[in-house]
Amino acid sequence: MPHGVFGEFMGTMVLILMGNGVVANVLLKKSKGEGAGWMAISTGWALAVMAGVFTAIACGSEGHLNPAVTLGAAVVSGDFSRLAWYTAAQMAGAIAGACLVWLNYLPHWPATPDAGLKRACFCTAPAIRNPMANLLSEIIGTFVLVLVAAAIFSKAVAAAGPVAGLGPYLVGCVVWGIGLSLGGTTGYAINPARDLGPRIAHAILPISNKGFLSRICGAILALGVVPSCDTGQFPWRRRCESRRIVW
Repeated sequence: MPHGVFGEFMGTMVLILMGNGVVANVLLKKSKGEGAGWMAISTGWALAVMAGVFTAIACGSEGHLNPAVTLGAAVVSGDFSRLAWYTAAQMAGAIAGACLVWLNYLPHWPATPDAGLKRACFCTAPAIRNPMANLLSEIIGTFVLVLVAAAIFSKAVAAAGPVAGLGPYLVGCVVWGIGLSLGGTTGYAINPARDLGPRIAHAILPISNKGFLSRICGAILALGVVPSCDTGQFPWRRRCESRRIVW
């Protein structure tokens, strides 16, 4: 296992715990932060990035916390040896962080009847669903994140890089700016692990009224129809045939 995998796990876990935590604080009913708005969410996510990067570095990694950043670093360096390991650690950390958010706000899930609000505490969704426009928005946001983060640590800005300990603050400020400037379209996921990991957690956690039962019922009905299609023995057809009604 490459050095830094544990750091990526821990850093991403803290990132999601604090980032999705602020969303839950703002959206869930009877939370003291309910209704605090977009400024609170954008600021909370910026501080979550800062805290996550510090945690990852302290635990031995570079603080990518994002498969897109890890992939970009691998392409530039030509070293892909850590890509799969880091991505897996980031995904696992994101799932763990989302589970901790669920535990932290445990009494507030049943108090919140809106399934959409509860889902928003785990993953993003577009304000206006337009796949091409939404894709473009995420591309622009991720481009700005990687570009400005690379610029912050470039030798052209500072020959020796930022002063020790300053980098995470600056990256957090970049995410803050992206949220305030570009985040209103899709919720600025700009991080595959940040969005997919909590989606998985949302799917498996026992959250009340999240629309899960309807999907199970739909699947059961579909699986019941398929064998009937194969045999032509639909229950309602048998009843009609017993009354001599020809289909």
